[in-house]
Amino acid sequence: MSAAVKITLRKSVIGRPEKHRRTVQSLGLRKLNRTVVLKNTPWVRGMIHKISHLLEVEDIVNETQ
Repeated sequence: MSAAVKITLRKSVIGRPEKHRRTVQSLGLRKLNRTVVLKNTPWVRGMIHKISHLLEVEDIVNETQ
Protein backbone atom coordinates (compact mmCIF):
# COMPACT_ATOMS: atom_id res chain seq x y z
CA MET A 1 0.00 0.00 0.00
CA SER A 2 1.32 3.42 -0.88
CA ALA A 3 2.22 5.98 1.75
CA ALA A 4 0.64 8.93 -0.03
CA VAL A 5 -1.48 9.91 -3.01
CA LYS A 6 -1.02 12.78 -5.43
CA ILE A 7 -4.39 14.26 -6.40
CA THR A 8 -4.94 16.71 -9.28
CA LEU A 9 -8.23 18.48 -10.03
CA ARG A 10 -8.78 17.95 -13.77
CA LYS A 11 -12.41 19.00 -14.25
CA SER A 12 -14.25 22.06 -12.99
CA VAL A 13 -16.74 21.98 -10.13
CA ILE A 14 -19.00 24.49 -11.88
CA GLY A 15 -22.47 23.01 -12.13
CA ARG A 16 -21.64 20.12 -9.77
CA PRO A 17 -23.67 19.31 -6.65
CA GLU A 18 -22.75 21.13 -3.44
CA LYS A 19 -21.52 17.87 -1.85
CA HIS A 20 -18.97 17.47 -4.64
CA ARG A 21 -17.79 21.06 -4.24
CA ARG A 22 -17.30 20.61 -0.49
CA THR A 23 -15.44 17.33 -1.03
CA VAL A 24 -13.04 18.98 -3.50
CA GLN A 25 -12.46 21.81 -1.04
CA SER A 26 -11.88 19.42 1.88
CA LEU A 27 -9.17 17.66 -0.14
CA GLY A 28 -7.37 21.01 -0.35
CA LEU A 29 -7.99 21.61 -4.05
CA ARG A 30 -8.84 25.20 -4.90
CA LYS A 31 -8.19 25.69 -8.63
CA LEU A 32 -8.22 23.60 -11.76
CA ASN A 33 -5.03 21.63 -12.49
CA ARG A 34 -3.70 22.13 -8.96
CA THR A 35 -2.10 19.18 -7.17
CA VAL A 36 -1.98 18.16 -3.51
CA VAL A 37 -0.20 15.26 -1.81
CA LEU A 38 -2.11 13.62 1.04
CA LYS A 39 -1.60 10.58 3.25
CA ASN A 40 -3.30 7.45 1.97
CA THR A 41 -6.03 6.97 4.57
CA PRO A 42 -9.49 5.41 4.29
CA TRP A 43 -11.09 8.86 4.63
CA VAL A 44 -9.07 10.32 1.76
CA ARG A 45 -9.73 7.25 -0.40
CA GLY A 46 -13.47 7.60 0.28
CA MET A 47 -13.46 11.24 -0.82
CA ILE A 48 -11.45 10.35 -3.93
CA HIS A 49 -13.95 7.60 -4.78
CA LYS A 50 -16.87 10.00 -4.44
CA ILE A 51 -15.48 12.53 -6.96
CA SER A 52 -13.14 10.34 -9.00
CA HIS A 53 -14.67 11.63 -12.26
CA LEU A 54 -13.17 15.08 -11.49
CA LEU A 55 -9.71 13.95 -10.39
CA GLU A 56 -6.49 12.37 -11.55
CA VAL A 57 -4.95 10.23 -8.81
CA GLU A 58 -1.43 8.82 -8.57
CA ASP A 59 -0.05 6.62 -5.78
CA ILE A 60 3.29 7.65 -4.31
CA VAL A 61 5.37 4.76 -3.02
CA ASN A 62 7.90 5.48 -0.29
CA GLU A 63 11.06 3.63 -1.34
CA THR A 64 13.36 4.23 1.64
CA GLN A 65 15.05 0.91 2.43
